[in-house]
Amino acid sequence: MNINRTFRFSVVLLLAIGWSCSPSAKEEKAPKQYSISQFMDIVQIGGSSFSPDENKILFSSKETGIFNAFEIDIKTGEKKQLTNSTTNAVFANSYFPEDNRIVVQSDKGGNEITHLFIRSQDGVMTDLIKDSTAKAQFYGWSYNKKLMYYASNGRDKRFFDLYRVEVNKEQSEEKVFPTNLAYKNTEGLNPAAVSNDDRYIALTKSITTNNSDMYLLDTQTGKTKLLSAHEGDAQYNPQYFSLDGTKLYFLTDEGSEFNYLASYDIATGAKEKVEEAPWDIMYAYLSRNGKYRVVAINNDARTEMKIYDEASGKLVKLADLPEGDITGVNISDSEKLMSFYVSSSKSPSNLFVYNFETNEVKQLTNTMTPEIDPNDLVKGEVIRYTSFDGMEIPALLYKPKGIKEGEKVPALLWIHGGPGGQTRLNYSAVIQHLVNHGYAVLAVNNRGSSGYGKSFFAADDKKHGQDDLRDCVESKKFLATLPYIDSNKIGIAGGSYGGYMVMAALAFAPEEFTVGVNFFGVTNWLRTLKSIPPWWESFKVALYTEMGDPVADSVALYNKSPLFHADKITKPFIVLQGSNDPRVLKVESDEIVAAAKNNGVPVEYVIFPDEGHGFVKKENNIKASEEILKFLDKYLKGTDQSI
Repeated sequence: MNINRTFRFSVVLLLAIGWSCSPSAKEEKAPKQYSISQFMDIVQIGGSSFSPDENKILFSSKETGIFNAFEIDIKTGEKKQLTNSTTNAVFANSYFPEDNRIVVQSDKGGNEITHLFIRSQDGVMTDLIKDSTAKAQFYGWSYNKKLMYYASNGRDKRFFDLYRVEVNKEQSEEKVFPTNLAYKNTEGLNPAAVSNDDRYIALTKSITTNNSDMYLLDTQTGKTKLLSAHEGDAQYNPQYFSLDGTKLYFLTDEGSEFNYLASYDIATGAKEKVEEAPWDIMYAYLSRNGKYRVVAINNDARTEMKIYDEASGKLVKLADLPEGDITGVNISDSEKLMSFYVSSSKSPSNLFVYNFETNEVKQLTNTMTPEIDPNDLVKGEVIRYTSFDGMEIPALLYKPKGIKEGEKVPALLWIHGGPGGQTRLNYSAVIQHLVNHGYAVLAVNNRGSSGYGKSFFAADDKKHGQDDLRDCVESKKFLATLPYIDSNKIGIAGGSYGGYMVMAALAFAPEEFTVGVNFFGVTNWLRTLKSIPPWWESFKVALYTEMGDPVADSVALYNKSPLFHADKITKPFIVLQGSNDPRVLKVESDEIVAAAKNNGVPVEYVIFPDEGHGFVKKENNIKASEEILKFLDKYLKGTDQSI
C-alpha cells in the first residue's frame, strides 16, 4: 500500500502558494477586463477514486462554493453530490474497496483538526474519530481490501499512531467500526508505506528540513531497523513495497542534488538506484497488480508524468493526451483505466479518463467559466535572474496583454509560503485577475524554495529575512530592466511565509517596495515557533534547526521579526487573516496592524472569522481579491477605480 499517494504529511511550517523584453512587432490587442467573481467562477476540483465496479470516480469539488464530495459517471458524465456541507470544507478520500460507501475528511472552520467520516450508501455520516481534539488522516486500504488504515494523534497529541479498521461489507454501517492499533508512535517515526501482506511498515524521522532517516518495522517480530545510515544531509521518503514484499522503494537525494528512486532489498540489505532525473522525482507508485509504475517529476515548476511498463521497463506511449500538465494520475485496480488531471497557468484542472485497452481519452469535467475568453488569459513564463551573490533565481513572469508601445505598468512580486514551498505553473485566479487588471506579476522562487536541488533548498537556513529578502530585492531590479515596467510602482505580496517576506521587506528594506499585500504572514517568530500545533512535535527539532530555536536563538529571531521593527515601516499594506488559523495566530496580524497604524502608515485589515490558514470558501476568496485590487489601485497604480 502506498501511503504517500493518499497522504503526504506536511514538513513545512506554512502554507504553500523564458521572457522577451523586446516589444512585439504587432501590437497586442487589449483583453476584456473581468471581475474576480468571473475568475473564481471556475470549479476547483481535486482527487480521484474509482468505484469498485470502475464505473464512477469520486472527487472533491467546490461547485457549491465550498468543497464537497461528488461522484461522476464515467460513461454518461452525470455528476452526483454526495455531501452537502455549507459551513466546513469536505474532501473526498476514497470509495470503499467493495461497495459504494465513501471516506471523507473535514475540519471545523479551518482549525486543521481533521476528522474522518464514513458515508454509508444511504447517506448516513459516521465520524470515526470520537475525540473532538484529535486529528486524523486517511492512509489507504490493505491489499486484501479488508482493512482501512488511518493515522491519529488521539493517544498522544504530539505523535500520529497508525490504526487498522475492519471494513467487512456485511457489518452494520451505523455501528462502531472495529479498530486496532497497527503501530504505536512514541518517538516521532511517522508511517509512510505498508507492505501488501501488512507485515512491514516503512517509517521516516525528520532530523532537519534537509536531513531525515528511514526505518523498517517488522510487525511480526516487533523490531525496527534503521535503513538509512549516512553521512551529511540526505532525505529519505518511502514510496511503496514490491508486490511480494521483498523490496522497499524509496526516494532519496543521498549523493545527489535531486531526489531519485531507489530500492532496498529487505533480505540482503542491498540498495539499488532505479531511476533518476535532472530534477526531483516527487513521488512514485506501482499499480495494484504491478503492471505500471507511475513517476512524477518536478520539472522546472511544472509536473512531468512518466508511466512505465514494469515488466519491460519501457515508457508507455499514451495516445492523444490533451495539452497541459498531467497530474494526479490514478490507475484503477483492473489496470484498464487511468484517471488524471490536466491544467496549465491559463487553464484550471479538469478530470480525464484514459482507457489503456482502447486508447480512448475522455474529458469528464469542464471547470472554466464560459464568460472568460481563454485568449484573454496570460501564460506564465519561466525566467531566471542573477541575485546579489551570483546565485541564479528562478521565477514565473506574467505580463499583461495589450500593453501599448511606451506604456509602463505597475508590478507585484508574488512570494510563496513554506519556507520551502514553490510557486508552480498552475492556474491562479488571483494572479490572472491582477494581470487582467494591468499588473505584471513575478512569482519568485527565492533561495530556500523546493524543486531546485538540496543546496538551493538549504541556502536560506537561518538566513530568513536576509538572503531570501535580498533575492526579492534583486527581482525588483530585474523587473526594472523590462521596458514595460514602471520601476517606481513595484509592490510585494505573499501568503504565510510569503506574508512574512512582505512584512520583512517593508520593515527591513522600507524604501524598496511601494506597497505590501500580506496574507496571514508571520510577524513574530518567537511566538510562532513557541505556539506551533502539538501534532508538529516530530518535526519541531527540524523546524528549529532551519528557522532557529525560540530560546537559544531568541536574539536572532527577535531581529528578524517585523513586529519588533514596525517603526521602520513607511509604506501602505493590507493584511488578510483567518480567525481560526492554528499556524499563524490572528494576534500576529492584530499586532503588526496596530504597530504600523501608530506610525501613521495606511493599513487595511480584512478578517475572515470562518477561515483558518488559507481560505477555502469561495465567497471569502472573492472578497479577499476584491479588497486587494481596490488597495492596489489606490496605493500602487494610483487610481481607485471600481472592480
